Amino acid sequence: MNAKREKQLSKQMSFVLRHRPEDYGIVLDPEDGSCLLQQLVEALTTHGDAGTVTEDELREVVAHSDKQRFEINGDRIRARYGHSSPEVQYAAATPPGVLYHGTAESIWPIIQQEGLKPMGRQYVHLSASTAFAALAGKRKGKLLMLRIDATAAALDGILFYDAGHNVWLAHHIPAAYIQQHLQA
Repeated sequence: MNAKREKQLSKQMSFVLRHRPEDYGIVLDPEDGSCLLQQLVEALTTHGDAGTVTEDELREVVAHSDKQRFEINGDRIRARYGHSSPEVQYAAATPPGVLYHGTAESIWPIIQQEGLKPMGRQYVHLSASTAFAALAGKRKGKLLMLRIDATAAALDGILFYDAGHNVWLAHHIPAAYIQQHLQA
């Protein structure tokens, strides 16, 4: 599959699995946000603008995703994170001591006052690695890497959720737990 088609399918998969499954006739499992892989194939083929879609193509998109947005488990597929729909829930988990968030440098004054907010999504996305956080932050402008004191936040009652593949979620991170990450 060429890069253009892979990107097109990835965007459609994100739209369906993270934001508007009902537009494609899909009901996500409320526990893990998954649906049958074959159901997604049929929905994208019928309602998408990519023509006929195959299961092998979706598996390839999942395997090549730099941000590991999706996960296939048996005959089911889900978006790991990024949901705007409140139906998808995660179990609270103990985070690593430090987490990172990549964002635009221009947003830093707002974050210093208000902390990190989900901004139209269900959760704030955090990462256990700076490399992964940078992937998300680079697309928003000049990259600013933020360091989150997850240990202190968790001790103070902030809940964290493990979305898998070093992606962590929280409803809000108050400014008191956030610093600019100075890379060596």
